[in-house]
Amino acid sequence: MELVTIVLGFFLLVLTMWDVFQTVVVPRPTPGTFRLARYVVRGSWRFVKAIGRRRSAGARDWLYGLFGPAIAIGLLITWLAGLIVGYGLVLYGIRDQIRPVPESFGTTVYFAATSLLTLGFGDIVAEGTVARLLVLVAAATGLGVVALVVTFLFSIYGSYQSRELEVIRLQATAGAPPSAVTLLEAFAQLDLRDRQRWCAELLDSHVAYPVLAYFRSSHDNLSWISALGTVLDASCLVLTTITNVPRGDAELLRRVGSHLVEDISNLGFRTGSPRPLDREAFDLAYARLAEIGYEMEPVDEAWPRFEAARSRYIDRLETMANYWEVASTSWLGDTEELRSVVHLAEASAARSSPEAPLA
Repeated sequence: MELVTIVLGFFLLVLTMWDVFQTVVVPRPTPGTFRLARYVVRGSWRFVKAIGRRRSAGARDWLYGLFGPAIAIGLLITWLAGLIVGYGLVLYGIRDQIRPVPESFGTTVYFAATSLLTLGFGDIVAEGTVARLLVLVAAATGLGVVALVVTFLFSIYGSYQSRELEVIRLQATAGAPPSAVTLLEAFAQLDLRDRQRWCAELLDSHVAYPVLAYFRSSHDNLSWISALGTVLDASCLVLTTITNVPRGDAELLRRVGSHLVEDISNLGFRTGSPRPLDREAFDLAYARLAEIGYEMEPVDEAWPRFEAARSRYIDRLETMANYWEVASTSWLGDTEELRSVVHLAEASAARSSPEAPLA
């Protein structure tokens, strides 16, 4: 019985330490079956989403906003709990080397917790060589895990601030929620190279630390997914629909952004089905861009090229947006708003036409 307890304890210790190493130390995605963080994060997110869908929009957004920071702390608690129980099982298997001899498994868990957290009350002490060595290793493990997680949190929040800075900057040109058409209205002031760097930073940080994707924007109607969809749709419009504009930066942006979407989607962050783009939404965006003053490709030639360019990322991006409960997955712009703007522009042009009939 003692041997089984010791083996089970060592298995839990190895499993927990491997999960800490893979999550915090390894700077790349490490999916796997035996991953505590994977089940804790995704299981908790499903539970939170189930609660959020029964709440009002404001309460739901508040709840989702708390999830990212809470799960980061939750991972620390999970790892410490796994280590405490693991050391408790091993100590229970060698309890004859502890004084006084623990009367129950709960007592050895208590002793493991005081050793791991370096409290050392002295009410229970290790006398045997193996037990003393195990207690020392437990104390070092506790200090090491806490130090690693603190470093992990600093990295997470540094990447979060870098990500959100670009999202807020995008709001100034693309609105909130962001729109590719609104973004292109300010194209003369837009530097697509900044968006390329932003996508590259997202690719590096969100693939290395997937939990970062659960951190939502601190501003209403903004999210990193909608910002990404907006700049990718804008780049596709530049590549397929607008003429006489530089296309090199737009092509690089689309490639980096599509790579980002593919890598994060491959980690399993997707649910639901994508929605096909409505031809009317494209026609309204086309009319609005023409009204702004862009030179345009023929609409019937631009539409299939735009669909083909967009198909490289849109299905994955929309299922990711569904997974993270992003409110809108239409990044060309709100159809009703585009329709009203286009109709107002047409009415204004008709009134200013010299051939317009007098009232």
